[in-house]
Amino acid sequence: METEIRHLELNGYVGFDSLPYNYVTRAKRKGFVLNVLCVGESGIGKKTLMDSLFKTTLETDEDVYYSNHTVFKSNAYVIKEQNISISLNLCRTVNYGDDMNRKDSLKAITDHVDRKFELYFQQELNIRQKPFDDFRIHVCLYFVCPTGVSLKPLDVMCMKMLAGKLNLVPVIAKADTMSMHELGKFKENILKELKRNNVQIYYGPLDEPPVEKLNAELNSRAPFAVVGSTDFVIVDGEQRRARKYPWGIIEVENEEHCDLPKLREMLIQVNLEDLIEKTHHVHYEMYRKTRLERMGLTDSDVSDGLIALYKMLNDKCNKQTAKLAVEESEIVRKMEARMRFILKELDKEERDMRDKFREMEEDYLQQKRAIKEAEDRLNEEIVEFRRMVGGMKKAGSSHNLLSSSSHNLLFSIGKRK
Repeated sequence: METEIRHLELNGYVGFDSLPYNYVTRAKRKGFVLNVLCVGESGIGKKTLMDSLFKTTLETDEDVYYSNHTVFKSNAYVIKEQNISISLNLCRTVNYGDDMNRKDSLKAITDHVDRKFELYFQQELNIRQKPFDDFRIHVCLYFVCPTGVSLKPLDVMCMKMLAGKLNLVPVIAKADTMSMHELGKFKENILKELKRNNVQIYYGPLDEPPVEKLNAELNSRAPFAVVGSTDFVIVDGEQRRARKYPWGIIEVENEEHCDLPKLREMLIQVNLEDLIEKTHHVHYEMYRKTRLERMGLTDSDVSDGLIALYKMLNDKCNKQTAKLAVEESEIVRKMEARMRFILKELDKEERDMRDKFREMEEDYLQQKRAIKEAEDRLNEEIVEFRRMVGGMKKAGSSHNLLSSSSHNLLFSIGKRK
């Protein structure tokens, strides 16, 4: 049985009509956070568009393109406008689509989004007295190449994977490369392709009377055809952000030239709070539910204190992990000591072997010298022996010659007689 709600009239001033003022004052003091993810191929103009969107120069380091893997370049800024500050966390893809396996690029992006959700989820598990640090992606600007035909297969695959995880806003980059007729046809083809693949992009809410008509007009511009520029030219005596060509000037703030002003109006001026709320109540809740199911919990278990139980078990797990780390360090220390001892013993054995080798080498050299000396003596004896033999041969030859001469002389004398 439902309890009947009574409507009462006040007899005097209470003061809770100041709640909206207090809320606004607190929000202004606290500031706002906007986390933007820019996904697109290299050189498509992500940084330039962000400079144009926020009407400033967002200083960043130069992108590095030597890697073939998708990486992310994140920068944090604080932007102030009329005493209202916003913390802008801008993340851009680098080398997107350059992987040999294009699915690696998609996985890198979805993993990045999940990591941001996980950081917030871990903060919820802990008892905190200060506000959470929110790095969840509030909006993803997906930069579509101005092919003039339709989406690339990689674009469809990536947006289909991201649509269920965050607020997806496709934008046609470098829209000044197409005519208005080509641009209109290109938008139609993109919307048909998204519908055919069940890709749900972000549209401003149409159930809030103050912005209903405005959002209807803004939603009709999707996907937004944008042009960015860091250059300024003088137009009608005013300095304006624009791109200058031989045939004319493209003003990035002119709604007749591109949709950048409408994109800024939809994201920041009209639907910024809706983007943040939808991120928290829809996309993060889906991640949170899945994460709780992996822990064996449900949403109803949260009120039953099971989260606290999980926290206790998680703390015990962390302590056990720390204990294991200490034990591991002790084992490593003992192993290092053992290795030092073994190395010391090996070094000693090596020195002993070197000393023994030197002794053996010295003995070998001594024996070699002795053999050389003996060889020299033997050679001398051989030379002496040969000299003696030669002398004896010479003596024998002289004796034979003398006998032959005497015989010849006697023979000659006898013949004369």
